[in-house]
Amino acid sequence: MPRFRTILDTMPSYKPGKAVVSADGRSFKLSSNETPYDPLPSVVDAVAAAAREMHRYPDPAAVRLTEAIAGRFDVPAEHVALGAGSVTVAQQLLATVGEPGAEVIYAWRSFEAYPLLADLAGATSVKVPLTGETHDLDAMAEAITPRTRLVFVCNPNNPTGTAVRRAELESFLDRVPADVLVVLDEAYREYVRDVDVPDGLTLYPDRPNVAVLRTFSKAYGLAGLRVGYLIGHEPVAAAVRKVMVPFAINHLAQAAALASLAAEDELLERVDAVVKERTRVRETLIAQGWTVPASEANFIWLRLGDDTAAFAEACAAEGVAVRPFHPEGARVSIGDPDANDAFLTAAAGFSPR
Repeated sequence: MPRFRTILDTMPSYKPGKAVVSADGRSFKLSSNETPYDPLPSVVDAVAAAAREMHRYPDPAAVRLTEAIAGRFDVPAEHVALGAGSVTVAQQLLATVGEPGAEVIYAWRSFEAYPLLADLAGATSVKVPLTGETHDLDAMAEAITPRTRLVFVCNPNNPTGTAVRRAELESFLDRVPADVLVVLDEAYREYVRDVDVPDGLTLYPDRPNVAVLRTFSKAYGLAGLRVGYLIGHEPVAAAVRKVMVPFAINHLAQAAALASLAAEDELLERVDAVVKERTRVRETLIAQGWTVPASEANFIWLRLGDDTAAFAEACAAEGVAVRPFHPEGARVSIGDPDANDAFLTAAAGFSPR
């Protein structure tokens, strides 16, 4: 029997969102924070054209895409690093700092991949409990030690949808030692409407130890093709590029991301529609008697405690898949109006134990 790393004996595997089907055949997947819209025709056309060249290796440095991202955000191309989805860029980041004795700090609950990736990188996770469903930045600053190498700030936070605002985030960044990397994970940035929630790209230029993580999976609708990127100062971006698996961003993904950037205005109209539905869903839930934190992402969060699993089952009976984190709560993606109505019906009929 081959011998494997001992961490694999205790490390749970990542659990993706599931789909369910009701007894009458209805199925609404609100468990993975995907966009409810089909790909744009222009993006499909770009992928179809690129498919004629899939016998060739992709550009390993994704030069055109790197330059397009740099141009879109007015940053040097040397500040951009890519990966197969932002979760893979996070893995690349941890590969640059992770080693025995190194510590990684993040809020908990937050993105569930953080502990898995930290474990695989050989780093020790330091989980700082949320307060009021959002980051306790004071406690996170106090948790920093000489062993701390990286801090994740998921903003908006997954799965709660809450966001930290500029004053508190800047105060936190001022307290972080210069040799500790702070990664602002902004996978849901396009859905933010609170003007006090800062764009990380306005914070990083004067802070060499701050980097911003983003994705094409959510607002841009490319979850199936896997494209994520980091924007940070050249030493950070260069380190992330160094540990990237060769050819990680496939040819079709590069073409789709380029086409999505070109069609950004059209895509952001869809984001506006999701935000409108987010408001409707939250207000309806509050009218039903639920406590729902304000969300700046494309999902909402319900703190359910021991009722979490039962709530997910009740939603499944209506053909609605949600993402339970038992025994804490459930995350529910914002879908199209029909999917959201089915979820609201399930929520209205749920009786807590």
